[in-house]
Amino acid sequence: MNNHPVMNNHPVRTRVAVVGAGPAGLLLARLLHRSGIDCVVLESRDRAYVEQRQRAGILEQGTVDTLRRAGAATRLDREGMPHDGIELRFGGRRHRIEFPSLTDGRRVWVYAQTEVVKDLIALQLKDGAPLYFDAPVHAVTGADSDSCLVHYTHNGQDRALTCDYVVGCDGFHGVVRSAVPAGATQVHERTYPYSWLGILADAPPAYDELIYAHSEHGFALASMRSPSVSRLYLQVPNGEDPATWSEGRIWDELDFRIGADTSWRLNRGPITAKSVLPMRSSVTEPMRHGRILLAGDAAHIVPPTGAKGLNLAASDVTLLAEAFTHLYGSGSAELLDTYSDTCLRRVWRAEHFSYFMTTTLHTAPDQSSFDTRLQLSQLDRIASSQHAAAELAANYTGIVLADGRKRPCGPADHDPRSPLGSGEVSPGAGARGSRG
Repeated sequence: MNNHPVMNNHPVRTRVAVVGAGPAGLLLARLLHRSGIDCVVLESRDRAYVEQRQRAGILEQGTVDTLRRAGAATRLDREGMPHDGIELRFGGRRHRIEFPSLTDGRRVWVYAQTEVVKDLIALQLKDGAPLYFDAPVHAVTGADSDSCLVHYTHNGQDRALTCDYVVGCDGFHGVVRSAVPAGATQVHERTYPYSWLGILADAPPAYDELIYAHSEHGFALASMRSPSVSRLYLQVPNGEDPATWSEGRIWDELDFRIGADTSWRLNRGPITAKSVLPMRSSVTEPMRHGRILLAGDAAHIVPPTGAKGLNLAASDVTLLAEAFTHLYGSGSAELLDTYSDTCLRRVWRAEHFSYFMTTTLHTAPDQSSFDTRLQLSQLDRIASSQHAAAELAANYTGIVLADGRKRPCGPADHDPRSPLGSGEVSPGAGARGSRG
């Protein structure tokens, strides 16, 4: 139950302030609400913009399990497309990696991030904690004191929200991340020498599962958003202007790179969206400073080749919701104190997998024939070795790591008070215990 002191119809105090209404912030708010923990969500953009941002479309098994336990998967289960594998194409060959048999039954789902966000917003506005759009945060103060103060604007008025903790789900360039003092964190980064030209097309996919293609012209990926909408990508040079790519040129290049032979062709249709996506990796550690906690893109960025961005964000907030539930239920800050270390173990595993997929499938501008032969050798190893295929499948569907308390580092059932467990915290539970 959320009992916020209010002034002029706006809360002036809450336990957790969530900045950013992307999938990380909205999922965290949903999990906290189900545990009876007060929170407020502040988003700088309007609702229409947030619901239309094109991002990831692959959900790991653990992310889907989390959404189901949070009561946010009704439409996902009805409209999402479960996939049991991916196909690799290289050197004129086609090879399918089958997930369930290699991962004890794990799989992935195609369900766009835009749809996840729409589902979570609808739930939040229906019965969740306060959610404010067009509410840009200007500053966060008090990270090292007994409480934080979030300064924001809404409806043309400057406002302040006092809270126990602030969770930054507002991205790499967000205000919360910038509120951490210089020198308190270390950033590890890599920029790749290529980008992706991504398109949405009103064309039924000519394939049942995702196709990852290595070719002499560079990488290509065939994905989908629905049975009638294709999502496709081409490797292009950094700084490429998407306007220089005509529809005919795009389709011809996709056919060349993805087609294992000349008899296979994509279904063509009108291209409704076209953009260039730079490729980079970034990890900020630690993911906590005092009463400021970072989650999702505010803490880490991965190249999209491994389909890890949204799934890492979901894992972050799953652990964070559990930590807050433990704190306000028992008075112990143990899980909150280990949040960063626990998350970073999975983050670095996902970073490595994304790096592996990216560098194995893309062609660098200065790539030699030796480098290409090494890539093809690695792809052949995956196609010919069950052990290598199982490693790829396990990473793609979502690695489950064990921390020092011998429990999964990611979505799972734990304490019955957990927002992911079988029971929910009683309304009074969020009012017990210390602030940490």
